[in-house]
Amino acid sequence: MEKSRMTAYDLALGALFVALMAVGANITYIVPFLTVFGVPLTLQTFFAILAGIILGSRLGAFSIIVYTILGLVGAPIFASFQGGPGIIFSPTFGFILSFTAIAFCAGKVAEMKRSLNIYIAAALVGTAVNYLIGVNLFYAAMNFWIEGGGINYAIAWSSMVPFLIKDVVLAVVAGVFAYRLEKSFLHRTPLRQAKAS
Repeated sequence: MEKSRMTAYDLALGALFVALMAVGANITYIVPFLTVFGVPLTLQTFFAILAGIILGSRLGAFSIIVYTILGLVGAPIFASFQGGPGIIFSPTFGFILSFTAIAFCAGKVAEMKRSLNIYIAAALVGTAVNYLIGVNLFYAAMNFWIEGGGINYAIAWSSMVPFLIKDVVLAVVAGVFAYRLEKSFLHRTPLRQAKAS
């Protein structure tokens, strides 16, 4: 039976993913060439997927909610070291909102069976959720509350192609990486033992 309360161990793992999300948001400050058309590439989707697969749907989503709240109250942990409630009006805020759904959905799929194929499928589902939420809210923002930014739906999607290619590749990498962690040591950790009991 699954635990109803989080332990200190769970909270520590959740905090680790909050930190990884912050680093992933600003990876271009470490690797400056990861920029497309002046837009910095991030690893937030990658780490949100890993949060769901590794931590599970519940703890993974919780850790991303904490990350999002910290950013909204002013911690400079979103892309380009942004933070604060003003980010809600950014055209890319939909992608930030999608991170919690990514972790939850990827976690739910991964919980079905701890296998390589399922982990890769979980990562691809998380990526699909990211773009379904992110691009649709990007389109809405550009047409309804960003002044002078009106675009059509096809352009909203086509503008995301370079990022989508990157995220699909990284999704497969995330699935493989998480599975290797699972087989090497995760299956022996309290995280898995508690869920099995």
